[in-house]
Amino acid sequence: MNVDPQNAPTLSAISQQQLYIVVSAAASQNPSEMLAASTRLKELLEQPGTLNVLHEISAQKSIPLPIRQLCIIQIKNVVMNHWRSRRLIPDHERPAIRARCITFLDEEDDTISRCNEIIVAKIARSDFPQKWPSLESDLMTPVTNNLGLRQASTGSDPHSSRILHRSLRLLNALLKEFSRTKMMTSAKTLSQLIDRLHLVLSDHYVKIAEGLSASLTVVNLSNPRTADDLLFAHLLFKCIMKMAVWIWPRLRDTYSRLQPWFTQAFQSSAIQLRSLYEIRIALISAVRVSNVQPDPTATRSLDLLTRYVRTLGKFFRRVQQLDVHRFVALPACDDLVSYYWDKVVQANTSPELIADSPQAVYPVRFLVQGMVLFKESLSQWSPTRKVKSGSGTTLPQDFVENAVTFLVTRFMPLNPSDLEGWMADPEEWVNGEDKEDEQWEFELRPCAERVLMTFSNQYQQYVTPLLVAAFNKVNGSCLVASRDFPRPTIELLAQPGNDLPAIIQKEAVYSAVGRCANRLKEHIDFGQWLDLAASEANNPNADYLILKRRIVWLIGKWVSDGCYPPTDVRVWQILVHLLSDRGTGTEVVRLTSASALQDSVNVLNFNVEAFVPFLGQTISELMQLIAEVESMESKRKLATCLNTVIERAGDKIVPYVSVITSPLPHLWLSAGEEILFKNTLLHLVTTLITAIGENSASLSGIVVPLIQESFLPGLAVQLDDDALKLWIAALRNASTLDSVAGGPGLLDLFPLAIKLLSENLDLLGKLTTILEGYFLLNSTAVLARHAVQLFPAFLRATEQALPANVKHLLIALEILFQMAHPSAYAEALHLSGLFASFMKTLTDENDKGDALILTHHILIMARIAVVDRQSFVQLISATAISQNISENSLWETLLDQWWRRFDNLSEPRHRKLSAMGIAALVSTGRPEVLQRLHSEIFALWMDVFAELKEIVNRDKDGTSGDAGLTLYWDQPADSYYNGAEDTLEYERRRSAYDNDITRTTLLSSFVAARLQEAEVACGGTQIMQAEYLAKTDPIVLKQIMTDVFGKH
Repeated sequence: MNVDPQNAPTLSAISQQQLYIVVSAAASQNPSEMLAASTRLKELLEQPGTLNVLHEISAQKSIPLPIRQLCIIQIKNVVMNHWRSRRLIPDHERPAIRARCITFLDEEDDTISRCNEIIVAKIARSDFPQKWPSLESDLMTPVTNNLGLRQASTGSDPHSSRILHRSLRLLNALLKEFSRTKMMTSAKTLSQLIDRLHLVLSDHYVKIAEGLSASLTVVNLSNPRTADDLLFAHLLFKCIMKMAVWIWPRLRDTYSRLQPWFTQAFQSSAIQLRSLYEIRIALISAVRVSNVQPDPTATRSLDLLTRYVRTLGKFFRRVQQLDVHRFVALPACDDLVSYYWDKVVQANTSPELIADSPQAVYPVRFLVQGMVLFKESLSQWSPTRKVKSGSGTTLPQDFVENAVTFLVTRFMPLNPSDLEGWMADPEEWVNGEDKEDEQWEFELRPCAERVLMTFSNQYQQYVTPLLVAAFNKVNGSCLVASRDFPRPTIELLAQPGNDLPAIIQKEAVYSAVGRCANRLKEHIDFGQWLDLAASEANNPNADYLILKRRIVWLIGKWVSDGCYPPTDVRVWQILVHLLSDRGTGTEVVRLTSASALQDSVNVLNFNVEAFVPFLGQTISELMQLIAEVESMESKRKLATCLNTVIERAGDKIVPYVSVITSPLPHLWLSAGEEILFKNTLLHLVTTLITAIGENSASLSGIVVPLIQESFLPGLAVQLDDDALKLWIAALRNASTLDSVAGGPGLLDLFPLAIKLLSENLDLLGKLTTILEGYFLLNSTAVLARHAVQLFPAFLRATEQALPANVKHLLIALEILFQMAHPSAYAEALHLSGLFASFMKTLTDENDKGDALILTHHILIMARIAVVDRQSFVQLISATAISQNISENSLWETLLDQWWRRFDNLSEPRHRKLSAMGIAALVSTGRPEVLQRLHSEIFALWMDVFAELKEIVNRDKDGTSGDAGLTLYWDQPADSYYNGAEDTLEYERRRSAYDNDITRTTLLSSFVAARLQEAEVACGGTQIMQAEYLAKTDPIVLKQIMTDVFGKH
C-alpha cells in the first residue's frame, strides 16, 4: 500500500483501509515518513469515526503487532476527552467499542492489554453502570469461572491463566479509577460495587492464598503454576486493598456495616505478611546456599513474591496515613509493627543480606517500609501523647535505648557505597543528600534519622541522655551544659580515634545531634564544641573530610533551628574556612558549607554586623564555586545560596558588587538552554539591585542585555516573569534612564516595553508597573523618543485587554499626563487614535461601558484639561474632524458622561480633579459647557466644596507665600505605592502625589480664576450673567459665591 499519508482523503467516517495506510506510515522506521504520518493521524483523530476504526484495527490479530500497538496507544491517549464528544464518537459506535474492549481479555500482548485497561477504566467512569451494565459480569464471570477451573486441576492452562490475569488486572484498574474520583456519582457507584464484590473477591482470595504456603518450596519455585498462583493472589489482594482503603475513612458513618469485613481483612493481611515473609527468607536463603542460579520461572516467582509482600506493606502504610490514631487501635496492629521492627533489627545483624533487589534476603524497600510504619506508630505509643488511642502501648526504657543505639550505630553511619558515590560524583552525591526530606520514605539512612527524631520527640527523657553521652564520648570531653545524666551511653561500634571507622561513627553521632537539636540545645554546650570543631576543620587527614562535611551541616542545622545564635564569629570562621577548602575530595565539603551558610544567614536573629568581616570572602568563594561546579543543579543551588547572602547582607554588599557581576555574562552564556539556571541568575540580579538600592545605577549595563535576551524567541515563555521582576527592580531603584559609563541605559529597553504592550496581553500586570516606573522617572525623555510608538501600543492594548488590565493601563496614562505637559504628547495622542478611542468609549450611545473604566477616562480628560485647556480643545476639534462628528455632539456627550461618572469617584482628590477639570472646560467659554453651568456644574462644585476642607498656610507676615495647603481630606490609597516601599520610586511617587495640582492648588481660587476667564471668553460679565447665570437658583448662586469668592 504505497500511498502518501498526506494525501489520504478527509472523510466524515474514514474507512479502515485508508486509516490503515496512515497508521502504517506512522509506524515506519523512516523519520520523515513517520513525522508526516503522525501529524496526519493527529488530524484524523479529530474527525468523527476515527477512534472506532482505530479500535477495530487494534483488535485484529492478523495485523502486524507494531501497528496494533500504535493504534491502541493513540486511543489510550485521547479516549478520556474524545468519549465526552458525541461528534467524535457517535452514539451508534459506542456499544461496539465497549464490546470490543472485552475481547482484549484474551490478548497475548502486554502493551495492548495495559492500554485496554486504561481505556476501559476511562470509559467506565462515564458509562458504568447506566450505559454499560454488563461490565461487572463481563469481568467477574471469567474471574470466577477460571479460578474454579484452576482449583479443580493441578496443572496450569496458559489460555485460562491469560484470561484470568487480564480480567483481574482490568478489575483492579476499574476499582482504582473509581476510587480516585471525587464525584458523588462515582462514589455511589463504587459503594455499590464494593457491596457486591467484597465478599466474593475475599472468598476467591482466601482460597488461592491458603494453598500458597504449601506450594512455596524451593522445588516448586520453577513450577509455572506457583508463579501464576502468586500473580493471581497478588492481583486479588490489590482489588481487596482498593476497596478496603476506600472504605477505611468512611467506616465511622455510612459504611459501618463493613467494619467486621475490614477488620478481618486487616488481621488476615497481617498474618499473611508474616507467613509470606518468613517463607520468602527461607526460600532466598536456600537459593543462596545452593549457589545455583535460579531459572527464569523461579526468578519470576521470587520477584512476584517480593512484590506481593511489598503490596501488603503498602496497604498497611496507606491505612496508617489516612488515620494513624485508628490504625494503632486495629487488632494485630501492635504485633504487625513489632514484626516489621524485628525484621529491621534482624537484617542489620547481616548487612550483606541487605540490598535494593527483589532477590535480596532483606530488600531495602521492605526495611524502609517497616521503619516508616514504626515511626508513624511511635507517636501513638508515647507516654505523653495527648490523644489516647490504640491499646495504650508505651515502649519500655530499655527498648528505646536499644533502638536508638541501633539506629545511630547501624543505620545512620555512611556505608561504603556512600563513600564511593562521594568520590565518584561529588555534586550528584550532595544533591542526593539535599533531597533527604523528600526521599526519607524510600532510603534507609534518611528514614533511620526520622525514626530517631520521632524517638527524641516522644521519649525525650530516654533519648536525650543517650545522645548527650554519645556526643561527649566521641569528642573525648564533657560538653553537658545543664547536668550529667546517670543513664548508660550508646555502645559505639568504634572507639574514638582518627581512623576511618571512628570518624564514620563520629559523623553519625553528629548527624543524630543535628537531627535532634531542639531537644538537645539545653544539654550540650555548643559554643564549647565549636572550639573542637575548629580544630577538626583544620585537620589535614583526608578521612576528616567526612567529618568536616558533617561539622558544617551541624552548625547550619543548629543555627537555622534557632538552637545557637549566629552572632558567634566562630560560626562564620568555620563555615567560610571550609567553603574555601580546596583539595582532592573537598567538593562535597565546600558545597555543604555553602548550604550551611545559606541556612545560617537566613534566620530571624541574623546579625549582619557579625557577618560583615566574612562577607567578602564568602562572596568570592561562592562565585568561584559556581564557576567550578559542572552540573547546572549545583550551579543553581549555589546561586540561590548567594542570593540569600545578598538579601540578608543588604547594602553591606556594595563593595563586592563587581565580584558578583563580572562573571555573570559568562555564566549566562554558558547556561545555554538551561532555563532554570537563567531564571536563578535573573533572580540573583534582582536581589542584588534591591539590596544596593540607589547604588545600582552602574548595573544597567548588565540589566539591559539580560532583559533583552530573556525576551528572545524560545526563551521568553519561560523567562519573561523573572525578567519583568528584574526590570521593575531596576526601574524602582534607578536615578536615571540614561546610560552609565557608556553602557546601555534603561531607556534603551523602552522599545521592548512598547512591543510587549501591543503584543503580549498576558504580561500587562507587571508591564503596567514598568510603564509607570518610566513615566515617574523621566516622562519627558520617554515621550521625546517614543511618543509616536507608545500611544498606538496603548490603543491596541486597551482594545483587547480585560477590564481589570485596562483600568491599570488608564492609571498609568493618568500618571503620564500628570508628569508631562500636553505639548509633549498631544499630537502623538491624536495621531495614534487613542484620544479618539477614549471619546468613542465616552460617547457610546448605548452607554454599555464599564463604569470604572469610564470613570478613569474622565480623570484622563480632567488631567489634560487642567494643565492645558487649549490643547484639550484642539484634541476635541481634531477628533471631530477625523471621526466626522460634530464638535457640539462630542462636547455634549462628554459632559453627560462627566456628570454621570462623578458619583463613581470615591477618592477626594479624584473628585477635586473632576471639579478642577470641569472648571478648566468652563474657562474655554464653550457654550456647550456654559449652558450647564447653572445646573450640573454648580451642583458638582457644591458637592466638592462641601466635602473638602482646605486652608492656605500663612507665613509669619500673614501672606500665603509658598507655604502650601493644609488638606484635611487627603490620604493616599493603599495601592498607590504599588509595592515600591524602600526604593527611589517610592520617593518619586510620594513627590508626584505631594506636588499634584489637586494638592497644591486651592479649589476655590482655581474655580474663581477659571470663572473670570470664562467671562472674558464669552464676551464679558453682562453676557455671562444674562445668558448663563440668570437661570441659576438664587440660593445656589449665593452658595457658589460664598464657596468661590468668599462673598455672602
